[in-house]
Amino acid sequence: MQHLVAPSLLAANFLHLEEEIRIVNRSEADLFHVDVMDGHFVPNISFGFSIIKQIKSVAQKPLDVHLMISQPDHYLEDFKNAGADWLSVHYETCPHLHRSIQRIKELGMKAGVVINPHNNVELLKGILPDVDFVLLMSVNPGFGGQHFIDATYDRIDKLNSMKQDLNPGLLIEVDGGVNVQNAEALAKAGANILVAGSAVFQSEDPVATIARLKHP
Repeated sequence: MQHLVAPSLLAANFLHLEEEIRIVNRSEADLFHVDVMDGHFVPNISFGFSIIKQIKSVAQKPLDVHLMISQPDHYLEDFKNAGADWLSVHYETCPHLHRSIQRIKELGMKAGVVINPHNNVELLKGILPDVDFVLLMSVNPGFGGQHFIDATYDRIDKLNSMKQDLNPGLLIEVDGGVNVQNAEALAKAGANILVAGSAVFQSEDPVATIARLKHP
């Protein structure tokens, strides 16, 4: 399977958000990545339900919504109603992770679990058979424009080994510092989905940049 590309709207120009979305609609991108931050689990605040609904009304590709929030279980149905097609929760935020993943699937969304750079991917062994994708953070969550953490390649490799036994259809998503310089290496390492924010929206030609991410 060729890897997927998910431009992160956190890096878009919010004064021209509809225009930025339409640019991605015209590109080879596969998903829109939407980071939701609550100012509690991470030190920043971003999109709420009303903004996601407006994004959904214009977007022609599925919304991949990444919850960087405390107590996400309280809001799973709300995010579904706002337009999320894929929904991921952080490992640390769900004391009953299997129940959370099951509920996301019951609501008709693809279910993912997110793990921060300092956590060992072995922690996910018990949940891997139940999720559709794992989002590996390749920066510490909370801010865009950070530098890629090189240890991510080893983490992809380890997760790939685990998935062969536990869930061969699992997709590995990488988020943070992804750009045209490292896209090929990430895809060869086994990443199935590349999330790119600044690399896309701060480039002179986002459509061409997305094509380069898709075909490095």
